[in-house]
Amino acid sequence: MVLPAIAAIGMPGTTELIIILVIVVIVFGIGKLPSVLKQLGAGVKEFRDASTGDAETKKDAASKDVEKNL
Repeated sequence: MVLPAIAAIGMPGTTELIIILVIVVIVFGIGKLPSVLKQLGAGVKEFRDASTGDAETKKDAASKDVEKNL
């Protein structure tokens, strides 16, 4: 019966997002924040590519281009 309790919580609002942002800045510091977000974005992109199979298609196309140029 945990699932209905989680569903009742819903999406975080503006106040919750601001609190999360403040905690992230405290933990990582303002200087490292851009690199952390860049790594997070790269991880999300890699996960999305892996889940849809786009990464394999891109690798195959890249290897065919390399072979074509040789």
